[in-house]
Amino acid sequence: MLDLTYINRFIRIGILFFLIACDGDDSPPLTTAELYFPPKGSSEWETVTPASLGWDESAINELKEFITSSNTRALIILKDGKIVLEEYRGQQLASTNPFTASSNWYWASAGKTLTSALAGIAQNAGQLNFDAKTSDYLGVGWTSLTPAQEAKITVRHQLTMTTGLDDAVINPDCTEAACLIFEAEPGTRWAYHNAPYTLLDNVLSEATGKTLNTYVNEEIMEPIGALGAYIQTGDNNVFYSNARSMARFGLLMLNRGKWEDQQIIPEAYIDLMTTSSQNINPSYGYLTWLNGRSKSMVPGSQLVFNQSISPSAPADMFAAMGKNGQLMDVVPSQNLVVIRMGDVPDNTLVPFTFQDDLWKELNKVIR
Repeated sequence: MLDLTYINRFIRIGILFFLIACDGDDSPPLTTAELYFPPKGSSEWETVTPASLGWDESAINELKEFITSSNTRALIILKDGKIVLEEYRGQQLASTNPFTASSNWYWASAGKTLTSALAGIAQNAGQLNFDAKTSDYLGVGWTSLTPAQEAKITVRHQLTMTTGLDDAVINPDCTEAACLIFEAEPGTRWAYHNAPYTLLDNVLSEATGKTLNTYVNEEIMEPIGALGAYIQTGDNNVFYSNARSMARFGLLMLNRGKWEDQQIIPEAYIDLMTTSSQNINPSYGYLTWLNGRSKSMVPGSQLVFNQSISPSAPADMFAAMGKNGQLMDVVPSQNLVVIRMGDVPDNTLVPFTFQDDLWKELNKVIR
């Protein structure tokens, strides 16, 4: 269903153009200097002061006021892997206790990037074939399509939001076959559709022979010293963790899938995740949002915008983004990771406007 309110908010940060076709953009190169990695099994994490980086300390109070007014629970800024700023606000999810470094929060759709990383690991291990039919893993009849139509949908289409299934159904989160209706040929239409993404969880479990939580903990969380779990929430599997665990994952992504001397996510797959996955919406990689592209699309619409997802953010930023302003922003050119958890008033699926507002404040601090 078309969300006009959401689209109008997005227009605030750019000019709207309706385009019939668009070209893909090349991804900026990822470069990192020597990074610090916090030890596993410890709360120890080295810090660095804004003053030592030449940042504008006089603007930090304004940034803190912004995160307080925007219902932020956690904000972490990493530079070269070290904590520059770590702030907590408000209450925990299920209690009136103060939100702290150990408090868990939902990633919402920011968890898509984590699931994408798991798919890359499974592919590298020879367990998952991106170009195989999704029905090879889920069985024939997982949609309401004809067998011939269904057989054209591959795992790669699920990873790039190009299954061709109708995202305008009454409940786009519904994973039942009756909710999965033909709209277009796979690969010819980009649409932000939760249901085909959620079914990747079953694809991964079938391919690896492990539950999603077992697999994510063995392959990513434990190797980087993070904690978290997918929890069934309605039709969706939503990942929950504390902010520092999300920051660890962001640091892993910044270092091209490598934690210290261990390559966890294949480096070639990091390149795939952070490159335009198709030319319909070049601001989308493999379940990862990409800044700096000349065109972009938003959930719930087939309109194409003649702008990047966040004009105020660095052009080489890539991001995991989720409802209510869950953000993991990674900026390779500056060795920055920005984590934000909390609520925002607009309740949007992907918080483009909020993210841009946050970067306007960050730009006052970061020099």
